[in-house]
Amino acid sequence: MERLIFEYSEPGRRAIGLPLCDEQMERDPRLNRHVDDRLTPLPEVSEQDVMRHYVSLSTLNYHVDKGMYPLGSCTMKYNPKVNETVARLEGFSHVHPYSADEDIQGLLALMFDLEKELKVITGMDKFTFQPSAGAQGELAGIKIFRKYFDLKGEKRTKIIVPDSAHGTNPATSAMAGFDVITIPSNRQGGVDLSALEEAMTEEVAGLMLTNPNTLGLFDKNILKIAAIVHEKGGLLYYDGANLNACMGLSRPGDMGFDIVHLNLHKTFSTPHGGGGPGSGPIGVKEHLKAFLPVPVVEKKGRRYYLDYDLEKSIGKLHGFFGNIGVVVKAYVYVKKLGTLGLREASRMACLNANYLQKKLRKKYHLEYDRLCKHEFVLSGAKFKKYGVRTLDIAKRMLDYGVHAPTVYFPLIVDEALMIEPTETESKQTLDRFVDIMTAIAEEARKNPDLLHEAPLTTPVSRLDEAAAVKEPDLVYKGDL
Repeated sequence: MERLIFEYSEPGRRAIGLPLCDEQMERDPRLNRHVDDRLTPLPEVSEQDVMRHYVSLSTLNYHVDKGMYPLGSCTMKYNPKVNETVARLEGFSHVHPYSADEDIQGLLALMFDLEKELKVITGMDKFTFQPSAGAQGELAGIKIFRKYFDLKGEKRTKIIVPDSAHGTNPATSAMAGFDVITIPSNRQGGVDLSALEEAMTEEVAGLMLTNPNTLGLFDKNILKIAAIVHEKGGLLYYDGANLNACMGLSRPGDMGFDIVHLNLHKTFSTPHGGGGPGSGPIGVKEHLKAFLPVPVVEKKGRRYYLDYDLEKSIGKLHGFFGNIGVVVKAYVYVKKLGTLGLREASRMACLNANYLQKKLRKKYHLEYDRLCKHEFVLSGAKFKKYGVRTLDIAKRMLDYGVHAPTVYFPLIVDEALMIEPTETESKQTLDRFVDIMTAIAEEARKNPDLLHEAPLTTPVSRLDEAAAVKEPDLVYKGDL
């Protein structure tokens, strides 16, 4: 167990010490002190101890450079290091947010060019990079719903959300002032068309949908779904969290969607672990361009500029114009792969997911047994008779050095384990994952108490999660 940095502290130790120049010494000889009383609240440690301490801590943290992240629905994909190199160039990293358009022509050109690429990838007509995350992109899209119908003089107070939707969809709808109608999935894991037809009245502003959905399944009825919504004058919103399965293969705009948000920090690298940063640009069809949050990037002649004057804009969501570092990394990712590379990435994501699904479908339970896209949902329900829950399985995975997947989501699958291998994992890595999941399944049958205790080898053992939420105790009390 790594010690606290304060436990390395000894009075008088310093990480670095430079002699004062003669002029300083002549002014005040007392400055030549090795100990500064102002630093005593801080640990006094050598440079070597500082380095060893923080390197040791870094190895305790799990990250995508260390191992596989089978985290379904969140696309914790590998982030090429060239992205980081480019994003750190001074022309991007040192730009002041109040810079005049004339001083950031290169950056605006990059944003303008990336927008063109995203329009091709999604089939939409106009984008803004204003939203700083997917959830904020959702809010922008649903606020466009509201303003669009308000200006038409139509009182629409409801939004339809499938029961397999991301939790942000109903939350966003409620935050924007709509009532939420939940409709069930059919036996194939898609939208129940009869339920949609019944719910889709002229009081409904539209439908929020992810395709493929959170089960990792592509809804083959998408054109019928779009027709049902549009026939009643509604709008169709695309949650772009699962676009990693579709790049170069299918486009939301061609499916009939009016608005789409993308997660640049998922689909186009920059994994979003640790809470950020993110970028959730939204794209719209022609009839909704004037409603976009501002600013948007435009070009007149050879000059690029930020346009704040959209006549029907819903306004701004936050200061300035988005998380530029994430935008730059997404631009590098798109340009490096190109059209064929993006398509290949999606194909490999789907291939890897189907390979794992095939290998694990009988060792666990597969509620929706059909070809998946980039992710799939297993169930640990068959182990409940041994007293083992999905949470126990996820905790045991940590002992094998694998990050746990999303659990208990989507809610329509009992004891859900949502797995997404992404496109960059090798067959050898996938086979090792299969071996780990197979071993845990055997342990669940033969030694369930072991899983109840897991994890056993991590720096911190299993916590009482309910108590930790209700009574967080952040005070250090000696050895853990």
